[in-house]
Amino acid sequence: MFPTKIKQTAWLLLSIAVAALLAACQPTVEPVEVTRVVTETVTEEVEVTRTVTETVTEQVEVEVTRIVEVTAENETADPGSLVIYSGRSESLVQPIIDQFAAATGIQVEVRYGSTSEMAGVLLEEGANSPADVFYAQDPGGLGAVSQAGLLAPLPDELLARVPARFAAEDGTWVGISGRARVVVYNTSVITDPATELPQDIFDFIDPVWNGRIGWAPTNGSFQAMVTAMRAVWGEEKTAEWLTGIQANNPVVYDGNTPIVSGVAAGEVDVGFVNHYYLYRFLAEEGESFPARNHFLTSGGPGSLIMVSGAGILNTAPNAANAQRFMDFMLSTPAQQFFAAQTYEYPVVEGVAVSGGIPPFAELDSIALNISLADLADLQGTQDMLFDLGIIE
Repeated sequence: MFPTKIKQTAWLLLSIAVAALLAACQPTVEPVEVTRVVTETVTEEVEVTRTVTETVTEQVEVEVTRIVEVTAENETADPGSLVIYSGRSESLVQPIIDQFAAATGIQVEVRYGSTSEMAGVLLEEGANSPADVFYAQDPGGLGAVSQAGLLAPLPDELLARVPARFAAEDGTWVGISGRARVVVYNTSVITDPATELPQDIFDFIDPVWNGRIGWAPTNGSFQAMVTAMRAVWGEEKTAEWLTGIQANNPVVYDGNTPIVSGVAAGEVDVGFVNHYYLYRFLAEEGESFPARNHFLTSGGPGSLIMVSGAGILNTAPNAANAQRFMDFMLSTPAQQFFAAQTYEYPVVEGVAVSGGIPPFAELDSIALNISLADLADLQGTQDMLFDLGIIE
């Protein structure tokens, strides 16, 4: 028998040894590096998936990797606004402007009017204009605003997207879509346009066309054609043509669409319009629609090819958004819109025209060879039309 004191000491030593042994068997909890991979779906201009790797310190026994799906709201700053002064009609361009607004979140305000009206407003407002972009039906209005020093130079990268002939020489505006001047005719009255219609627009002053012509003297594209006449024919011959047509008692319309409609309805036999208006009617009413286009082959002003275009005001309050709009309008989707929906010519290479519309290359041999800069004197044309009593 051991003395009591020795027994107590032995038990104490044994307890300590057992406790140490049990402690050694327990897992040690220490800080370790944990890699957490978080996959988030972020809704911005487009839906994208991004992977974020975080390194955190936690009290765990083993390394753990977790995948967490997180849907985040768009946390970008307010995309802002944009003000467009448009000389193009709302029915033609509002759908593509709406697409731009939907894609970017930018609040777009559009003020519509004729190209000459919008150009006049910009010239009057000057540096105080709230406009960011001037979107014109033709080069005449753009040239007038550019000559007044109101348009900012566009980036070279943007200008390079279109052929040089479809942009301003000073780089202040760029073409968005193309169009050709044509004579639309009633197919029930004119069955052989090659022999029954003139090949030069000047010949429509012949009295045989008395009461048979429709025109729209206040229309921007018509005025651009008259400006081309002044540049090519000179003032005297242009005035002779205008007075000759006036003597033939033309029916006056307020735009291209009613001219095409009037031709089909038999109100007039021919009309001076842009090519694409007819194709809108054909799409809606079918091939039986009793009107077709006649492309004049003389290479004169009646064979003018021009563009609608746009420029950024040098006082634009929202210049960055204006640049985004210009980029969008020269993108492939926007160019396809013009080709497929408004039947205009895309100005960016690689986008095909709609079926039935002669390609640009086919028109080059008959088109008027003129610089778009020569169409800038809109005021001179309006003065001539006013002096001759054709517009008020």
